[in-house]
Amino acid sequence: MMPPIFLIDTHCHLDAECLFSQHAAVMSAAFAADVRQIVVPAVSAAHITRQQWLQQHYGCAVAYGLHPLAVGCREDNTQHLTQIAEVLQSGQACAVGEIGLDFYHGQEDAEEQEWVFVQQLKLAQQHHLPVLLHSRRAVDRVLKYLRRYPVVGGIAHAFNGSEQQAEAFLQLGFKLGFGGAMTFSGSHRIRRLATNLPLSAVVLETDAPDMAPQWAQGQVNQPANIRRFAAELADLRKMELTALTQACLVNTWQALPKLAVGSLLSIATPST
Repeated sequence: MMPPIFLIDTHCHLDAECLFSQHAAVMSAAFAADVRQIVVPAVSAAHITRQQWLQQHYGCAVAYGLHPLAVGCREDNTQHLTQIAEVLQSGQACAVGEIGLDFYHGQEDAEEQEWVFVQQLKLAQQHHLPVLLHSRRAVDRVLKYLRRYPVVGGIAHAFNGSEQQAEAFLQLGFKLGFGGAMTFSGSHRIRRLATNLPLSAVVLETDAPDMAPQWAQGQVNQPANIRRFAAELADLRKMELTALTQACLVNTWQALPKLAVGSLLSIATPST
């Protein structure tokens, strides 16, 4: 039996103030665009309460983790990790994330980023959860730690590496996330990857409110944009939109198995 056709935004920071403050309108627009699930990854422990609220009132999927750009001193990091470990005990998370390494602004805190990353890979191992990966100017080092601390797969979010690096992630059981960057005509490498990678490798994401598409530069990105991202990807791959959407849905369920058995979004007006 073929699965129902709908869209999943595999990476959306719906807990960010600019989206959360307008959650009713944002969710209504997403639902109207056939989005039936949104994965909300953590940046730190600070918004756990918001994530839980979004899960309870809208049915959003959540992931908990400490983003590499939120890494601070060891004492603060340990406190965040303790909170994340505690909330993972509930069994309500679909993944550990957003975790990884980011050396875009240099490597002054590389040692601490790597320590935090390893601790979170161990949490993923402990809870048998996939991970949502962030990797900026650090793909090979992220892959090194994934080989050293293997997990049950997940998604390499906003993938922008080489074909060889893409293949390495696929061999480790990961899917690759594509979104707003793919819509820019000058993003030749990303568009080539989105076109040529095995269809089974690809999932869709917005990274809202960041990574706005070419047609909305300077604006707040929204989960509703995922429908146009799907159309862009179908056009690149010269596929029917329905077939592309169906494949991405199956890929997402493989990467994040809890979504396949979880509830779908509800846009019933929540209590405040």
